[in-house]
Formats: sequence, structure tokens, C-alpha cells
Amino acid sequence: MLDLLIELGNLKRLPRTGWLLRGVPNPETIAEHSYRVAIITLFLADELKAKGVEIDVERALKIALLHDVGEARITDIPKTAQRYLDKERAERKAVAEMLIKSPEPEEYFKLWREYEEERSLEGRLVKFADRLEMLIQAYEYEKAGFVNLDEFWGTVEKLRESEFYGYFGELVEELVGRREKLRRGSP
Repeated sequence: MLDLLIELGNLKRLPRTGWLLRGVPNPETIAEHSYRVAIITLFLADELKAKGVEIDVERALKIALLHDVGEARITDIPKTAQRYLDKERAERKAVAEMLIKSPEPEEYFKLWREYEEERSLEGRLVKFADRLEMLIQAYEYEKAGFVNLDEFWGTVEKLRESEFYGYFGELVEELVGRREKLRRGSP
């Protein structure tokens, strides 16, 4: 298991390449992204539970912690490169090989697939949290003066189409509103 823990340390050093390609020097690492996805997942899952939704918060957190594990080996492959290779297959192979060294390889791989395939409520929530986190990061980079990040904001439509929008639409729209104010030069 020690080798796996050391390999997962790559996530602390590997940048999110989409930001690099848009001119953001020293962008967030995959681990930084994954941490905030986990925090968002915790808060949203607890909020859903408080509203009477039957959700397994622990399961959702496990999925959030595992969702980018494969990138420790295959890196954060940008969308522009994904046209030329089968990222899904490569990541699935990497995750399966890596998790063999974990305490619960089959269970962890199953959880990872729940995220990838959005096959459970918890997996879909983590996908929602992942997209929301990316937009929060885009907003923060735009606030810092970086431009040409419009393509990331296309994800707003996926959030609006999500089953969770009914619960968290205000959060999404507040973020969109803040971006609009920022673009107009309003405080």
C-alpha cells in the first residue's frame, strides 16, 4: 500500500492542464481540485440529507476522494488531446492497477466507476460537485485577471440539467451572477 500512497502524491504535483493551456501559470494541482470537490460533496450531501433525500454521505465522500485517482498515473489529459486517445480506457486500466494495492480494491474500483458512469445518486452528486468546483475555479481565475476561460462556462448547462439543480440552483446562479458582475466591472 505504501507504493500506492507514494504514487498518489503525484496528484499534489500535477497541474490541471486545461488551465495551463489557457495561460494560467502555476494553476491548481489535481489534488487541490480533488480536495475542494470532496468539501463540496460533503456540504451538498449533508444539505440533501437535511432536505430528506436518502443519500449515503460516506459513500459520496469515498467517491469524491477516488474520482481523480487515475490521473496520478495518466495525468490530467486536456480535452484537446482526448480526441486522439481513449482516455476512458486508459484511466480505467490505471485505476484498476493502482487500486489493487489498496485495502478494498474491488469496492474502491466500483466506487470510482459510480462516478465515471454516474450510476448512483452519490456518483452523480460527485460529478455535479466536480463541475461546480471547476466553475468556482474558473471564476477565481477570471477574478485574478485571466481571460479566455469562456469554454469552461459551458458546464453551467450541465449543472442546470442535473437532478441536483432543483436543490442547488441558487448556488449555481449566484456563481453565474458573480461572473456577470465581474465581466461588467461591477464589484
